[in-house]
Amino acid sequence: MRKFSLFLMAFLLVASMAFAVGGSQSGAASGPVPIGAVLPLSGGVSFYGTESRDGALLALEEINAAGGLLGRQLRLVAEDDEGDAAKANQAFTKLVTVDRVGFVIGSSTSGATNGMTQLAQQRGVIVMTPSGTNENITRAGDYIFRACFIDPFQGVAAADFAFETLGARRAAVLYDAGAAYNTDLADEFKKQFRAIGGQVVSDEAYQSGEVDFNAQVTRIRAQNPDMVYLPNYYNDVALQIKQLRTQGITAPFLGGDGWDGLLDYVGDEALNSYWIAMFAADTTDPKGVAFVRAFQARFGRTASAFAAVGYDSMMLIADGIKAANSFDPALVKNAIARINGSYVTGNIRYDANRNPIKGATFLEIVNRNGTLANVYKGMANPK
Repeated sequence: MRKFSLFLMAFLLVASMAFAVGGSQSGAASGPVPIGAVLPLSGGVSFYGTESRDGALLALEEINAAGGLLGRQLRLVAEDDEGDAAKANQAFTKLVTVDRVGFVIGSSTSGATNGMTQLAQQRGVIVMTPSGTNENITRAGDYIFRACFIDPFQGVAAADFAFETLGARRAAVLYDAGAAYNTDLADEFKKQFRAIGGQVVSDEAYQSGEVDFNAQVTRIRAQNPDMVYLPNYYNDVALQIKQLRTQGITAPFLGGDGWDGLLDYVGDEALNSYWIAMFAADTTDPKGVAFVRAFQARFGRTASAFAAVGYDSMMLIADGIKAANSFDPALVKNAIARINGSYVTGNIRYDANRNPIKGATFLEIVNRNGTLANVYKGMANPK
């Protein structure tokens, strides 16, 4: 009896160590393969999460309709992190230990994504963030990937666009000092704008949760900038644009990919505004056009950039599985790192840090027959 107990204990210890190091192998050996998603499905930035979830779901349904992967169907298991790092970690742990996933799409924001990358690397679980743009995310290890560009790229691209396309020479910046995404974009913009000959005449910060920006706006107005950079999430930007216009600032506004979803919260005060997007719904690229049509048919609304990167995130994981001819994350991660192909949001190939080398789209907010719309304004390509 004692020998049997010792054997059983040794077996369980080895099994638990193997799981801790290697993660799951995407569920059981037969039946649908679970693909996890950790996204903000509620809370202040729920638009990002629900869009990416639906984009990923569309991709999964298309994969299943075409016969699945390696003879097996896929199923999506989505968890809500509410945009919070601690909750992202908890959701990730549930997906790995209960649902036995080997692949996770998420999260939408950089802070929440960073909340689970260390654990994912330790567990040997692949994380593909659709829109976490903070540069540090993929530094957690070789199981961590992203489908989007990174903050330094879009911050620099915004400064170039302001200087070259908008003709701005005197910029104001208003950003959330309590969020990595916002501060990263602000820092990169300011550095590049000064480097190419512009002046940052007003550098204003606020703390997460603030809703009254009139003190900062008053100081911005006093400096008479010829453009205002707002590298913040759409819910903050909606308030900021209204308060800036109310105080008489008519200069153009410019923002990052966090503006996606803004049009549901603003009116004509948002005209003369531009932002960097991961995708443009008015694309003429055949892959993009097919995706927009399919998304509209499936969900009854126009696809956003967050839906597009959610779709691409699922397809990148699927292509890695096919190339590896395996559901083993240790093999799939090496296959994903070698990807160089055409996706909905453009051609994607990875650098040594598993960041996509890809361009970004500039959109302008216009009024079309009484309805606000985002229209293509130009491209920023990697240099």
